[in-house]
Amino acid sequence: MTLLQIMADSDATDVRLRTADPEVIGAELKRRGIVFARWDAPAVLTASTSTDHLLAEYAERIGELNADGRYRHIDVARIHPDDDDPEWPAKAKGAREKFLAEHRHAEDEVRFFAGGRGCFYLHLNGEVLAVVCEGGDLVSVPAGTRHWFDMGARPDFVAVRFFEEEDGWVGDFTGDGIGEKFPTLDELLAAA
Repeated sequence: MTLLQIMADSDATDVRLRTADPEVIGAELKRRGIVFARWDAPAVLTASTSTDHLLAEYAERIGELNADGRYRHIDVARIHPDDDDPEWPAKAKGAREKFLAEHRHAEDEVRFFAGGRGCFYLHLNGEVLAVVCEGGDLVSVPAGTRHWFDMGARPDFVAVRFFEEEDGWVGDFTGDGIGEKFPTLDELLAAA
């Protein structure tokens, strides 16, 4: 479920808006300078769908988004549960913890979720916006925006990533522990 929950940055229980309406989500994010869009998802997407096939499925939309050639590096990030791998829980935990701390990037962080879900937490002007993205959601977090990302306790997503520079995904961590004070992706979904 695509979801937006807006909270005061000083008090996670001060929920100012909670909605699953994509039009409201888009309007609220646009008011704050965040790009949000919905793309049609392919009928069949599995953990084994190749990167080349996925990029081919979205070639037209990717071309439209990158018409000016700004994004010189476009790739696919994915993580799926693998209960046959005894190391998977530790790998998943490590992947999740890498992005739970507040950080910012020198360029826009643009992600299209082709499948699964994840949550961007945007720390803007006295608010925290929790944006739960699922298959079909595109979000662009402007350069310099303080944020963190939660992929949940059992990560499962496929996302197309757009970068201007090869190291565009590298975060500048703020050292602020704010992320620990807000509901996790799993908690947001359980409250639905």
